Amino acid sequence: MESLRSAARRPSTEAGWATVDRAVGLLAGRTHCRLSEAHRHLLKMAADQNREVVDVAAGVISMLDVPEPGEDHGLPELRPAVLPALGGSPVRVVEPWLAVVQAVLDLLPGQAALLTPLRDRSGGLADFVYAATSPEAVAPDGRRGRQLVGTRLGEQFPETVISDRWEAYRRVLETGEPTVVGPVPFGEAVYTVRCHRLGSSLFLTWVQHGREQGDNDRIAVTERLGNLGWGEWDLVRGEVHWSAQLYRIYERDPALGPLRREESEALEVAEDLPLRLAAAEAFERGEQVDVTARIKVNGRIKYLRTVADAVRDGAGRPLRIFGIVQDVTARETSVRRLAEVEEQLDEHRRSLHAEHELAARLQQIILPIPEGPIELPGVKVAVRYLPAGQESLVGGDWYHAAALRDGSVLFAIGDVAGHGTQAATTMAQLRYSLRALAVTTSDPANLLGHLNRLTCDLDQERPETAATAIVARYEPAQRRLTWAQAGHLPPLLSRAGRTEPLARPSGPMLGVVEDARYECATLRMELGDVLMLYTDGLVEHRRRTLDEGLDAVIRTVDEAVAASPRQPLAELLSRLRQANPDDDTCILAFRPVTGETQDLRRYLRPG
Repeated sequence: MESLRSAARRPSTEAGWATVDRAVGLLAGRTHCRLSEAHRHLLKMAADQNREVVDVAAGVISMLDVPEPGEDHGLPELRPAVLPALGGSPVRVVEPWLAVVQAVLDLLPGQAALLTPLRDRSGGLADFVYAATSPEAVAPDGRRGRQLVGTRLGEQFPETVISDRWEAYRRVLETGEPTVVGPVPFGEAVYTVRCHRLGSSLFLTWVQHGREQGDNDRIAVTERLGNLGWGEWDLVRGEVHWSAQLYRIYERDPALGPLRREESEALEVAEDLPLRLAAAEAFERGEQVDVTARIKVNGRIKYLRTVADAVRDGAGRPLRIFGIVQDVTARETSVRRLAEVEEQLDEHRRSLHAEHELAARLQQIILPIPEGPIELPGVKVAVRYLPAGQESLVGGDWYHAAALRDGSVLFAIGDVAGHGTQAATTMAQLRYSLRALAVTTSDPANLLGHLNRLTCDLDQERPETAATAIVARYEPAQRRLTWAQAGHLPPLLSRAGRTEPLARPSGPMLGVVEDARYECATLRMELGDVLMLYTDGLVEHRRRTLDEGLDAVIRTVDEAVAASPRQPLAELLSRLRQANPDDDTCILAFRPVTGETQDLRRYLRPG
């Protein structure tokens, strides 16, 4: 991963690299490709789209960081089967993760097997079944590799059941302590067996003593590691030779010999015929062939890369053909899946962009932000809205500030859970409902009660709808503030150069408790006071506690008021920055004024 990173523009923060690494892991896991392949593809997508790799990674995470239907992130136990009878019929063992074990063993040199215990009706150990095997695993009846899967250990090695090895296997199953058994004679050879518990099964490896690895063994190991085999066609003598690995690639019993021409053609996929014809024409011209095409073996598609050349006579006619066939199914499948995911990501990005545009327009229509401070009876008010950094994260933050018929002023601020069109729509319903309800009552607690019932009704249509809010009523003549809250962060009061959060009256979030009751608190404000309402994007961040975020905002308020005591609102809003770039932030600040207060809009700094 580190060597690949040098090819990309390095994100500015470690958090950026964490995003990239997480996206690479999700991409590799969903497409079943290597981490290096997923990382290269992520870099390619960023280059093709002329975007920062972190932005592309964030898109990958937003689309893929959800479980696929039926996906299980845990590692299930291998459950022991119940032995219905002690006959000799093969037993089929089907477990969700055996395919993974088999894929690992396919590349493992030497002899190894995973054995699933069979138990009788009383729960006693009756036998073992081969559940997965390495290609070199051999049984006395001549079966090799996967041919052993489904057969019983007692059938292949009946002496095991009455030997000391049986007790050793049973002890490993019960205790989980690995053991080494041997030397074990088998025919003319002597073996040492290593036994480990894996889940509720046994994992065995066995090594033959007194046998040195020759060139043929080394070639066989190389073929297995590269998943390739070789073939030789002597056109003069009419002889064909295949390596053992080539038989494994074609999943063919070596006793049947190499495939005949008509058998080989029957495996070919018709759509790849143009590729094969082009390769045949190149071969006839005397060129070396290198072609990747598909075959269908036992109901599955395999991608095989074939490299072939020939010894020719003076006229260029082939006398002997040499070929190497490599199973590149995993690589080709990874490339195809990566391309599919890229297409899905592109569609997802276009969809998110369209949703963002709709939500943003809806937000602008419903929640107009004044360019400067506004004057309401007895107060000067300033509002600032800080949008999230990612376009897909348009939120449901909202505010309200309006004069009532009795001369008082109604303030509110709220935050709907979630992002996107649904959050913006819910925000609109709450804001307009508050405005309509204020005609019938100006009591903050009653207003929150109505909004709570509305949110509970919305939750029936759109599950998991919830919100927080503060509603406050300011009476200018008495400079009295009456307020209530629904699970929202406390307002901040700056008085005499010191800022503190107000003690919150009781009240749960909107949409959680259908018959919730809300209480009010009162505060007499003084000239020079500044009260600030805000949403959680101003203080919440995953790398620090809520108290740390709140302390930072309090320091900023103190510094702003000290720097500009006559025009604190403009100074305050110019200094505040959102703590969480993944969330919108709305800020509403106001201060009591007298009729002599001048228009302060020219002091408000843009941005």
